[in-house]
Amino acid sequence: MSLVPVVRKADDPCYGYLDESGDVVPFSGSRYLVIAVLITRTPRPIELHVKRTRKGLGRRARPDELKAADLETTVIERLLKAIAEEDVEIMAVIVDKQAILRPPADAEDIYREAVTRVVRHCVDRHPRLELWLDKRYTKPALRDQLERTLREGIADLAQQVVLVHQEDSRKQKGLQAVDHVAWALYQKYERGGRLYQILEGKIVVEEVVSHHLW
Repeated sequence: MSLVPVVRKADDPCYGYLDESGDVVPFSGSRYLVIAVLITRTPRPIELHVKRTRKGLGRRARPDELKAADLETTVIERLLKAIAEEDVEIMAVIVDKQAILRPPADAEDIYREAVTRVVRHCVDRHPRLELWLDKRYTKPALRDQLERTLREGIADLAQQVVLVHQEDSRKQKGLQAVDHVAWALYQKYERGGRLYQILEGKIVVEEVVSHHLW
């Protein structure tokens, strides 16, 4: 696991955006599940980079949001470079699903644990955090379960004030930005892609989880 020494700045509120790349189902689909968080103290520049990227696509842009999976590599590269020029931090947890020998009864437990682990890293460095997660679940009960698991996982961290939003990425440009970050890291692990190198200087946590039992 790659970690940068923790320097807590309790008086500085931060804004975080969380998204995943890959799937949670063991023994099928992707080998890796990547959960990434993009953290900044000033969201506006990130939002502007996303807006400019969409504008630059003209009629090729989707009407609602930017998704890395839909874009040409040159477009993704340009947005990642713009993000890397800002004062941001990236934290990621990567689950190696190939290591799982006995999966949980509910595969979503893998997602919930990975989210909790990466958010714990975030709160350990930034106790005052407003966090947006891409809204994965349509059912309120599942959204509540995710937030409950998350909060239980950070309950022992002192002096924390964490606000959590689960929001449609079409309405939140920060989530569209972190979609590209998660995609770049996923390509690194799943296919040996190199676009993540653009972000290397901004990655402060990159934890690979290889649990046999869940």
